[in-house]
Amino acid sequence: MHLSLLVVACMMVRMVRRYLPHALGVMVVLLTIMLLSPSPSCITSPEAAMLHDDSHSPNLVQYAHHMVRCGEETRVVPRILQMRQQWKRSAKESMRLKEAGVTDKVLDEAISSFILQVVVGHGVPSTRLCNKDPFTLKSAGYLSQLFPNAKFIFMIRDGRATVHSIISRKVTITGFDLSSYKQCLQRWNSAVQTMNQQCEELGPERCLAVHYEQLVLHPRSTMEAVLEFFDLPWDENVMHHEEHINKPGGVSLSKVERSSDQVVKPVNLDGLTKWVGQIPEDVISEMASIAPMLATLGYDPYANPPNYGKADSLVSNNTRKIQRDSSYWQSKAEQVLSAGKSGR
Repeated sequence: MHLSLLVVACMMVRMVRRYLPHALGVMVVLLTIMLLSPSPSCITSPEAAMLHDDSHSPNLVQYAHHMVRCGEETRVVPRILQMRQQWKRSAKESMRLKEAGVTDKVLDEAISSFILQVVVGHGVPSTRLCNKDPFTLKSAGYLSQLFPNAKFIFMIRDGRATVHSIISRKVTITGFDLSSYKQCLQRWNSAVQTMNQQCEELGPERCLAVHYEQLVLHPRSTMEAVLEFFDLPWDENVMHHEEHINKPGGVSLSKVERSSDQVVKPVNLDGLTKWVGQIPEDVISEMASIAPMLATLGYDPYANPPNYGKADSLVSNNTRKIQRDSSYWQSKAEQVLSAGKSGR
C-alpha cells in the first residue's frame, strides 16, 4: 500500500516537473493541420495533415517563430485518437471498458496525458507547442475538449495537387490506392469533408482555415493573419524558415518525412501546379462529381491549369533563384537529409 502511494507520488512529481514550465508559459497546444498536404510551403501537415506534398510545409513558417515549437510528426498521436474512435464505435468494446471501470472520464484523462507527454517530450521546451500529425483535425472536436486552450489551423490545398503529390511520391496512406487517381481523390474528398465540418463546428475563434496556395503566393499577409489568430507577435524569421533548418530553436526536420527535401528551400511556386497534365482525362472530366469538396473549398474543378492568383515579388524571386541554382538546392536537401538528428 505504502509502495503504491510512493509510486503515485513519484509519478505526480515527475508530471509537475515536466509540465509546469509549459503551463506557466501559457501553454497552448497548437494542433496545426494542413489539408492534405504535409509539405506546402510554410506551415505544414499532410492532408490537412494527412498527406505530404512536394512543396514546403506551411507550418514551417510558423515553426520558425521564436515562441513556437512544432517538431516532426509524432505518428503516435493520430493512432491513439483512432484507437479511441474504434472503441467508441463498438458497442461490445464500450461495454467491456465500462465494466472494467474505464469510463469516458478515465479514458479522456489518460489520452490527454499521453498526448501532452508526447507533444511536450519529443522536442525542446517552448512558450507555445504545436502538433502537426496527419489526420488529427478529424478529431478536432474531441481534442478541443481535452485541450480547451488549443487552437487549430485547417490548412486547405487543392485536392488535385495533394493527390498527385501522394501518388508521384508514393506516400503510403491507409485506404489510398496509389494506382488510382479517382479513388485517391474520393478518399481525399471524404477526409476533407470531415475536417471542414470539424473546423466549422469549432468556429472561427478556435479554428482558422488557411488556403495553402494563398500562403505560398502571399506569405507575409497570410502569416500576419495566422500569428494574429494565435495571439503571437510578428517574427521576421517566419519569412525565412529555410535559414533555421535543424538549428537550435529553429525548424526541426525528420529525414524520413517525404516533404523534408523540399522544406529546405525558401517559399516558391514550383509545387503549385505540378499536377496539371498528370491526371487521367476520364478523371478530369468527372472531377466535379468525384471531388465535390473542391468547389466547396473555393477551387474550380474544371480549371486546368487553375488561376490561384499573382505571387508577391519575394516569392517570384525565390522561384527564379531556385530554378537557376537547382543543383545547389538539391545538394543542400541531400545534405540535410543525410545529417538527420545526428547532424544537430
